[in-house]
Amino acid sequence: MNNYILKLRKIVGQRPLIQCGACIIINDNNKIIFQLRTDNKKWGLPGGSIELGEKVEETAIREVKEETGLLISLKDLKLFGVFSGERQHYVYPNRDEVYNVVTVFTTSVYSGQLCMDNKESMFLQFFALDKLPI
Repeated sequence: MNNYILKLRKIVGQRPLIQCGACIIINDNNKIIFQLRTDNKKWGLPGGSIELGEKVEETAIREVKEETGLLISLKDLKLFGVFSGERQHYVYPNRDEVYNVVTVFTTSVYSGQLCMDNKESMFLQFFALDKLPI
């Protein structure tokens, strides 16, 4: 979790926050990478919260690198969509509550080797489109 959100939590406690974030759907030969997250033990796309002053594209690229070790270039990102509303409401196991506004990008171009960040990811895996873990 980023410093901005941690600072807000000290002020508002577990009350709902609007949290802006970004993620990338990395498609490699019709397989998509997912991470098994340490904070909620659920599968999700690599991504996370925006830091103050950061662009959503920068967030997506930074989070993918932090969580997977993969490198993405800005020129290779394509906007998939922006998701918000009741379906993006989430209560974490520690009872922190958020309404997410998530900007989702796609790419099939990346470099680097998968390298898991043990603080945020329990496991990384590419899944076939007909076998997604969600």
